Amino acid sequence: MTLSKKDRNVLLSYARKVIDSYLKEGKAPSVEIHNKALLECERGAFVSLHKDHELRGCIGVFTSNKQLYETISEIAITASTKDPRFEPLTLNELPDTTIEISVLTPLKKIKDISEVEVGRHGIFITKDGNRGVLLPQVATEYDWDRDTFLAHTCLKAGLSPYCWKEELTEIYIFEAEVFREDRE
Repeated sequence: MTLSKKDRNVLLSYARKVIDSYLKEGKAPSVEIHNKALLECERGAFVSLHKDHELRGCIGVFTSNKQLYETISEIAITASTKDPRFEPLTLNELPDTTIEISVLTPLKKIKDISEVEVGRHGIFITKDGNRGVLLPQVATEYDWDRDTFLAHTCLKAGLSPYCWKEELTEIYIFEAEVFREDRE
């Protein structure tokens, strides 16, 4: 399913309202979404926050049994206040923060790294309880080749950069429909 430009704008606007409301009142606003596509869509997603062209928070889920807008609401709050890599976002920072949403396809386990297409796929690596994920746009932003993308995903998991070559490492790929606010 591909989201229309209108659907994308609804989700971006909604994510901003959710974060604003949570930072002001400690809860998400109650809103009604009337768009059938957003009501019936149960997909994994990530919300990434950027300030001054730098990552300021990023949290997501691969699967969800909730409607897409509900998933976006939950992860927008978590990305803005509970990403362990960052201090919680403040209300004063919000106007200078750009929201990016990645709506995911289901994970696909692969046996051969030749299936990884840089710029198309994100990577999820797991081994011995360690897990790391990088969204498709990360490799493109840094102009990485496949091996570098795999190495950085291993490092994100807290593993050696070459863990992707090891037999017990599980590698999954996914695609993402990525869209962001026009603020930067």
